[in-house]
Amino acid sequence: MTTRLALLSVSDKTGLVPFAQALRSLGFSLLSTGGTSRLLSEAGIEVTPVESYTGSPEVMDGRVKTLHPRVHGGILARAGLDDADLTRLGASLIELVVVNLYLFERTAARADATFEEIVENIDIGGPAMIRSAAKNHARVAVVCDPADYDAVLQELKSSGSVSSATRSQLAAKAFAHTSAYDGAITGYLSSLSPSGERERFPRNLSLSFERAYTLRYGENPHQTGAFYRERNAAAGTVALAESLGAGGKELSFNNLVDVDAALEAVREFEGPAAVVVKHTNPCGVATASTLAEAYRIAREADATSAFGGIVALNQPVEEETAKVLGETFLEAIIAPSFSPVALELLKKKKNLRLLACGAWLPPDYAMLTYRRVSGGLVVQDRDASASGEVPGGKVVTKRAPTAEELQALDFAWRVVKHVKSNAIVLAKPGRTVGVGAGQMSRVESVRIACHKAGEQTRGSVLGSDAFFPFADGLEVAASHGVTAIAQPGGSVKDDAVIEAADRLGLAMIFTGHRHFKH
Repeated sequence: MTTRLALLSVSDKTGLVPFAQALRSLGFSLLSTGGTSRLLSEAGIEVTPVESYTGSPEVMDGRVKTLHPRVHGGILARAGLDDADLTRLGASLIELVVVNLYLFERTAARADATFEEIVENIDIGGPAMIRSAAKNHARVAVVCDPADYDAVLQELKSSGSVSSATRSQLAAKAFAHTSAYDGAITGYLSSLSPSGERERFPRNLSLSFERAYTLRYGENPHQTGAFYRERNAAAGTVALAESLGAGGKELSFNNLVDVDAALEAVREFEGPAAVVVKHTNPCGVATASTLAEAYRIAREADATSAFGGIVALNQPVEEETAKVLGETFLEAIIAPSFSPVALELLKKKKNLRLLACGAWLPPDYAMLTYRRVSGGLVVQDRDASASGEVPGGKVVTKRAPTAEELQALDFAWRVVKHVKSNAIVLAKPGRTVGVGAGQMSRVESVRIACHKAGEQTRGSVLGSDAFFPFADGLEVAASHGVTAIAQPGGSVKDDAVIEAADRLGLAMIFTGHRHFKH
């Protein structure tokens, strides 16, 4: 056996065989365990089983195989300092450690996984080897991600060794990997009640994020900022959206927040839909027979606010839509994808950022959301409801909504949950006409929405994210021509509000669901 040793023991075997073949061609001898050893042997690669190296067989069905002084001594030994101990152990220096861990998170996420199966997927030897190698990165390169194989091989081929800078980066990544792994185990075990039932919110919450890139600045120029990507982020989220290279500036803090708000809102609709967002609030939303028409209607709902806005679309962008998008100055556009012709057209717009989210998540996808407060976090389920709440609601007035009003109310209700509270949305079928957001009194939000809608208020319907505590909001809406209302109900003044609606000739539905957004 040569003095250059690489230890390979992986659960994720992506790219392992060509990587191991390349290591052999560079003069490395390979140590390996269990399934990894068998895979390499079957591929015709010479490999030494760890049990042959240690002189100690795997025991307890593989529970103990690498927890041995010859393994950890070979990893942790400092050349020139620990030679005598290494000789006494009969061990050799291990230069490269390639280890990734049992699939604990994937197993724990399975609905049919038993407690015993989940516990058996808690890796012990793997994290110990990764941490040993990362601690001794002054000499040892540790690789826990198959995505790093090519970079490691390039350095080995060009200079004969992995550089100090790369070893340091790999060590930091390795400790982040084991930290996230331990956090997942902690989260699972601390979510179990005394009866063994799994609770939604664990007693100990560990979150793992990696920095994707720094930002030009934070919310304001005097604040610094960075964007961190959640470990195992879902495909279709902003975190995994592909930047298509248009524009001369990177995404800013505010762009990212607005893009996410727009994307979440446009998910509510199945047919071609467009959402224009300004400062996290939708200022125009529309559906139509084509994507281009949906965007045109959404933009015209509040053309002043749409200038410099963020646009989200729920279908691939083609040439016609790209031409319409190009008529207005926009900060960013996010969509599932862009055709080559659409990209060519939109890339001509100065500083327009384009994002393709690829996969499409349904409006009811499950996720926890987090909000930082001083000294802690508030955590909740994502607000995934809205669809069906208006058609399934209770008509509380003498007059029931017409079919057209019901369609418009359902549309307004899907939008209002994405508007900052107190939130009021005025709509006609398939489009918003006015939005009132973030006011301290609900009646003021009604006034703002009516002002924004102007003449379009007549014949529109109103969605309110929470109940009306008084009849004044209905009176303002009716005086501007609103004909029907959807609200949660639940106020001590409900009877007075219903009486006012009947007096004003309004149809009103109580949905029984509130959609505050703070």
